[in-house]
Amino acid sequence: MLKRLLIENYALIDHLDILFPGGLVIITGETGAGKSILLGALSLVLGGRSDVSVLSDPSRNCVVEAVFEEEGKERIFRRVITPQGRSRGFMDDEPASVEMLRAEAGRLVDVHAQHQQLLLSERDFQRTVLDCYAGAREAYSLHQQHYQEWLEARNALQELEARVAASDQERDYLTFQYKQLETAALREGELEELDAEQRRLAHSEAVQEQLSRVEQLFEGTDGSLESRLKEAAAALARITPFFPEFEAFGDRIESARIELKDIRDEVSVRGEKVQYDPRRLEEVESRLAVIHGLLRKFNVATEAELIVLRDQLSDKLGAGLDDRQACERLRKRVEETAAACGESAAALHALREKAVPGLSALLQRQVRALELPRARFAVQLETRPQWGPDGSDEICFLFDANDRGMQALSKCASGGELSRIMLCIKALLAEYQGMPTLIFDEIDNGVSGSVAEKMGRLIADMGRRMQVMAITHLPQVASQGDAHLLVYKEDGPQGLRTAIRSLAGEDRLREIARMLSGADITPEALANARVLLERNKSNNY
Repeated sequence: MLKRLLIENYALIDHLDILFPGGLVIITGETGAGKSILLGALSLVLGGRSDVSVLSDPSRNCVVEAVFEEEGKERIFRRVITPQGRSRGFMDDEPASVEMLRAEAGRLVDVHAQHQQLLLSERDFQRTVLDCYAGAREAYSLHQQHYQEWLEARNALQELEARVAASDQERDYLTFQYKQLETAALREGELEELDAEQRRLAHSEAVQEQLSRVEQLFEGTDGSLESRLKEAAAALARITPFFPEFEAFGDRIESARIELKDIRDEVSVRGEKVQYDPRRLEEVESRLAVIHGLLRKFNVATEAELIVLRDQLSDKLGAGLDDRQACERLRKRVEETAAACGESAAALHALREKAVPGLSALLQRQVRALELPRARFAVQLETRPQWGPDGSDEICFLFDANDRGMQALSKCASGGELSRIMLCIKALLAEYQGMPTLIFDEIDNGVSGSVAEKMGRLIADMGRRMQVMAITHLPQVASQGDAHLLVYKEDGPQGLRTAIRSLAGEDRLREIARMLSGADITPEALANARVLLERNKSNNY
């Protein structure tokens, strides 16, 4: 239940600190006194939209705090709006997002605003009412889970199938590219080796000519270079006995002769290996043309990059096969989740079908008790050929107040009739959902007289099982509360401000009389107010 509401710097409220009792709490006040402001502040702390315009003093924070009691423990919800327009939420003194506040508060309090009669025409709301009465909330949650699993599997399959289709369109081209690279049998470093070999083969004839020239220089026409060096060394040896210093020159000539002989022999051996091979040259140049052609085609610089590209194409082609296998697995998953959806939808339909007669009879009985004696109410349940997120049922509330034939509720009920029907439904939901606190904002709008009194009794009966707060302009409803709060305006330092106080005894009597007769309270109004309070007091006992 809601135990306390603290409001600071919100609209016309400077400071309010309200304690709420259990049972039925009546909230009244003249039009414009600020009852809607009170609800606006409460909706803010329950996760409603924030707006810097609600700050009464734009230099200070707006703070709204609600204290609930849940299973013997206090739960504190707080919302702070700064002058800069920033919003901060807290739950049990820990930072909390607006979504967290909304979700948690939704379990503790249900606020019925004036426009919510429009919910009666919404199929989703009608489904919620039927499922609540049928005890089908777990079955509905299970179907939602199955539906979400099916939806995820179906979407994943559609996405993968689209990818496979797109892959198929380019698969032939990718296969052609891959085969080109695969057939090329590329090897890293091959291009450099081929370039070197091509240069050797292309210049082999010129190399042979130069080697032949070297050989001629070594041999000479007047004897070989080696024999002439021998002669020079011998000549120096002959004069050495006379001039010993020439011995070193002879030794150096001999060393040079030996080194040159080795050079000649090595050049001769290697020269034999240099042969002109036009067939091999053609093979090398053909291979180079293939590789350079692939480099140009794929716009890369090295054969290493071509090899990487080949492997990537292989992976893509392999992934296409993997995608097809994944498609088969997803198709099976879609079939499995669809079967689960069908089973959970059937189970949900069975619960709803069983509950339809009871709900129809219950709401018809309750509506007739609110002075609609000829009213007929029925829940129509039709099965769709295909299940959806809420099952396989189309649910429609039918109503007839004056023997004109059953029609969809949204097409035939007046404002007063909708108010009575909504109250009956709220009473049902409160009982089956176990909602700790229910707040009515003029749910009795459009009714009066004895109907209002009976609606008040229904609200009072709900107040015996839970905390109910009812904002009302009807004395027949206001007189049945366990507690009575008056919202009013008073002069303050900054002009008129909204305030609230608890009424009891004569103060409450005079407020009920004001609601009966207006600003001029007559003795007759006081007498009628006393009768209402006494009668409802005895009814409550």
